[in-house]
Amino acid sequence: MNKTIKLKKGLDIKLVGKAEKILVDALNSETFAIQPTNFEAILPKLLVKAGTKVKAGTALFYNKNNPKIKFTSPVSGTILDVKRGERRKILKVIIEPDNENKYENFNIKDDLKEYGKKDIIELLLEAGLWPMIMQRPYAIIANHEDTPKSIFISAFDSAPLGVDYEFILKDRKKDFQTGIQILQKLSSKIYLNVDGKKTIPDIFNIQNISINKITGKHPAGTIGTQINHIDPINKGEKIWYVNPQDVAIIGKFFLTGKLDLTKIVALAGSEVAEPKYYKTKIGSQIKSIINENLNSKENIRIISGNVLTGTKTFCKSYLGFYDSLISVIPEGNYYEFLGWGTPGLKKFSMSRTFLSWLTPNKKYKLDTNYHGGERAFVISEQYDKVVPMDVLPQQLIRACIVEDIDKMEQLGIYEVAEEDFALCDFVCTSKIEVQEIIRKGINLMIKEIG
Repeated sequence: MNKTIKLKKGLDIKLVGKAEKILVDALNSETFAIQPTNFEAILPKLLVKAGTKVKAGTALFYNKNNPKIKFTSPVSGTILDVKRGERRKILKVIIEPDNENKYENFNIKDDLKEYGKKDIIELLLEAGLWPMIMQRPYAIIANHEDTPKSIFISAFDSAPLGVDYEFILKDRKKDFQTGIQILQKLSSKIYLNVDGKKTIPDIFNIQNISINKITGKHPAGTIGTQINHIDPINKGEKIWYVNPQDVAIIGKFFLTGKLDLTKIVALAGSEVAEPKYYKTKIGSQIKSIINENLNSKENIRIISGNVLTGTKTFCKSYLGFYDSLISVIPEGNYYEFLGWGTPGLKKFSMSRTFLSWLTPNKKYKLDTNYHGGERAFVISEQYDKVVPMDVLPQQLIRACIVEDIDKMEQLGIYEVAEEDFALCDFVCTSKIEVQEIIRKGINLMIKEIG
């Protein structure tokens, strides 16, 4: 049954530099890398070493905790290096492409109707596409042995400078709809959630699935908020979710039998000269996308992902596995004297602290400055105003801090992930790293309960 959901809580942060609907090729990255650090709760075990020849689809490493979950090369070429950190932790597996576009062979049938659930799972695992299927609770890679309550796809991005999936997928209708057919083999309940402020695009008009319209401010486009309002999780239940681009990648794999990890990424932010979209591959080097398209190379922060939940990165680093956005904003490495005492016409605030509240539609050039340091935890209702979920955010955060597992269960730890508390980070008077606390709480639950 289709639903229309109107959210009253949340916060839209309007930033300068949203990507224009212009698509440019950026497929010629010097190197590519798959980074185990992009995946929560996995213990990587290498299958290759420097000098190994690989094809697109060759397994690079697997998860020791679940050996069937493999992570594969996005291109054909040679393993250039394996970067390690402390205690020989694997950070990156770097591939130098040969530009020959060689692919591993996978046994794909001509008729999708011939596939059963088990066949599809085995192919996704073998091709390294299974990590695209995530689960709640815990926001980790789904366990292929579980039976999900439902599968969610959020077809819009409400985050600051968020991407436009209608534009990204406009030429991939067949791939996307084939991907939906594959997911229907894994669960009878598919929820496709669209922006209620817009007409449903033709690509998302699909029969035999629930299409829900959601209106409201960010985090309306996040999976946690949508699950909470449509199909809440109880203890012992699992819900899977997939990014719309990854649905199309899965669909194309079953249509062609080749692992094509091409995706479209937006380059956006106030420090980008010409914000637009780029066609690239998963794991490409950041500099192949940025490509001199910055206003300045100094005093900036490059983020793989959006400004609220993304990861700080550099030109020589690599695109995150799940990211469809690169954000570039100014660094905030300066001090303000009595900054709170100024009129603040150029400052954004959720409250009416500054006069900028008189211009609600203004777009801002915000930087990374905290405007203060971490201090005592202030008891207030500020978190409640930006978390449109049936949870008590402040109480849950405190339970995570003291590692009270029983309280965490009672307060909804199974429904949430760190991204659901990203706005709490932004509005927090005490400058508390809320997302970090929630992830530590989730990892504790995985360790103690499984």
